[in-house]
Amino acid sequence: MDVKVKDSNGNLLAEGDSVVLIKDLKVKGANATLKRGTVIKNIHLTDDEEEIEGRTDKVKGLVLKACFVKKA
Repeated sequence: MDVKVKDSNGNLLAEGDSVVLIKDLKVKGANATLKRGTVIKNIHLTDDEEEIEGRTDKVKGLVLKACFVKKA
């Protein structure tokens, strides 16, 4: 199974890439807001081509929609 995940600009994302948030996102359950420009390093691709997993200093085990990030 080969999942092709694209960022907001249409660039292909790969396992271990770094991405940057393109808008402020409220994180459910963590009582935190991730600001635009936050870098998320070493992403993990999921089975869903619209979602990626990553972690920041504030939130561990974060699942993001690929349409809210761009490749760094």
